[in-house]
Amino acid sequence: MKRDQCLFLSFVVILAVSGAKVTAAGLLPPESTPLIRHYYKVHNTCSNVEPFIRHQMKLIFDKDKTITPKLIKLLYADCMVNGCDASILLDGENTEKKSPKNRGLGAYVVIDVLKKVVEARCPGAVSCADIMNIAARDAIFFSGGPSYPVFLGRRDGLKSEASWVDLPSPSISWETALAYFTSKGLNLQDMVTLLGGHMMGRTRCSNIVDRLYNFNNTGKPDPTMELATLSYLQKLCPKKVKLGQPNPLINLNPQNPTHKFTNSYYSRVLSNKSVLEVDQQMRYGGDTYELTDEFANSLEDFRGGFAYSMSRMGGLKVLTGTKGQIRRNCHVVNK
Repeated sequence: MKRDQCLFLSFVVILAVSGAKVTAAGLLPPESTPLIRHYYKVHNTCSNVEPFIRHQMKLIFDKDKTITPKLIKLLYADCMVNGCDASILLDGENTEKKSPKNRGLGAYVVIDVLKKVVEARCPGAVSCADIMNIAARDAIFFSGGPSYPVFLGRRDGLKSEASWVDLPSPSISWETALAYFTSKGLNLQDMVTLLGGHMMGRTRCSNIVDRLYNFNNTGKPDPTMELATLSYLQKLCPKKVKLGQPNPLINLNPQNPTHKFTNSYYSRVLSNKSVLEVDQQMRYGGDTYELTDEFANSLEDFRGGFAYSMSRMGGLKVLTGTKGQIRRNCHVVNK
């Protein structure tokens, strides 16, 4: 992607935030065009829902800065699997929440708090899916990221199945990752930009132990990993974990222990310091290298691109109108 294209994305976001009339058409995938800005004002059902949520999110963020990566990961797990329908929140034995690929997801309690506040002011008006998207946007903003427009009007899904969870492994190739993103309705730009969410947050040692000790079954570390980074990660992650030992959590971006919005993730990719294999492969991916270099050299371009792609992800396979429902409790379908 060229610099002027990234700046165009920033311009689109600035227009939207400044109050200009912006619709979802052109910004979001085609199926999401029923979503609109200020949906609850337009329909006079909960005009102040966004200020309600932003106030609560500031209180939560001030106590726990890790809420931002948790909400980004939760929203990604919801939207990229079966569309943005809050199906990840549903309880049950064979649900997305119970899938091994979603083990360790957090922020459920935060969504419960926000839902309770909104229900007290606007009973039965605002979907859990919309609350998740607004909350993630506000958490990103409080971390120093962009405050982009969230198009609203989603309904909540009626079912959740673990068999739907097809989230890719952290060790897949970038070609496979791109195929996954395009199968969902996104593109290469979205993939490189959304992987930038790894600028903050943590992962388990079990997700990288192959890179550290047995890359591609060679019995050796990943040869592309910078040596100081390799040594650092090997100290944190033992080669073998004994029964009963914890599976350590490590920062996805060791340069960013306080979980701020930053473009240092992309600089680490270019320096072969990525923690996850799928991130490091962007350094060698041709078209992905160009955009990685662009974001590494311009925080503002990354901010604009991230806002754009988060908004697009939030429009995947949404339910609107008579499809779905507005759950009273995000954990269960209405009776």
